[in-house]
Amino acid sequence: MVLKEVSDHIRSWRVVILMGLILLTCIGSLYTSLTAIGNAGSTGNNDDLFFFLHLFTLSDGSLPPFFVFIGFLGPLLGISLGFDAVNSEQNRGTLSRLLAQPIPRDYVINTKFVAALLVISLLFFVLSFAVIGAGLVALGVPPTPSEFMRILSFTLLSIVYVALWLNLSVFFSVRFRQPATSALAGIAVWLFFTVFYPLIANLLIKAATPSPYASGRTIYLFERFRFLLMQAMPNELYSQATSTLLIPSVRSLGPLTMEQMEGAIPGPLPLGQSLLLVWPQLTGLIALTFLCFILSYLAFMRREIRSR
Repeated sequence: MVLKEVSDHIRSWRVVILMGLILLTCIGSLYTSLTAIGNAGSTGNNDDLFFFLHLFTLSDGSLPPFFVFIGFLGPLLGISLGFDAVNSEQNRGTLSRLLAQPIPRDYVINTKFVAALLVISLLFFVLSFAVIGAGLVALGVPPTPSEFMRILSFTLLSIVYVALWLNLSVFFSVRFRQPATSALAGIAVWLFFTVFYPLIANLLIKAATPSPYASGRTIYLFERFRFLLMQAMPNELYSQATSTLLIPSVRSLGPLTMEQMEGAIPGPLPLGQSLLLVWPQLTGLIALTFLCFILSYLAFMRREIRSR
């Protein structure tokens, strides 16, 4: 069942178009990063210890870097793989025939998720290793073990992020009978967190901005409020986690007091410390992914499916 679903995804024109679009943006961002690396040369800072990571984070200004493109186009890939996972088969009448076979009902929803997740994983691993291969050819320098592990962690994090939107679109596919309605619902949620929620958050932040003569504790609480307000966006969680993993010089994400900064030595963090730093963001993305899967699982198991 999983292999059949994987073959259906690979032969689907919408998936092929989205994969081609992501591949083209990957090539464009890789070209801009190589151009920026060639123009900048050696900067002489701590980031030169992780020179290979510039392929994922550096840009000459004409196009965003690679991880920004993934954060923007990844949700569209997840939505496109799941918005008609259940309702299209029910409309064609094949779902009732499938459930009439001697297989557990939960195998169907599990197969939909696993097959789409395999396609997403294959795509992101191919893209990451393609960037590594292009960097080897262009730079002539292999990545260090630390750089390779950071790139691998970034790839796994991207898969989790896209799986969140996949499960959300599968849930809408179970809830709505028409594929167009479920697709619009998924895109509406994506647009809300991408466009409208930042506008609402900025209005709240502007209204709560303290006076320039406020005390240090008041300013710290305001910065803490602004940081927590932005944590409600899945794309912000992904952006913070990926930037921390791919830029080792990032040592904190939220506001810090002077006592917390006292004695800190500037320098890149090891991979273990970077993972500890982004553990709340990573945990939040995994929890949201499991929540959307549980909702879609329960909705499918309770749904009445009749033959046409």
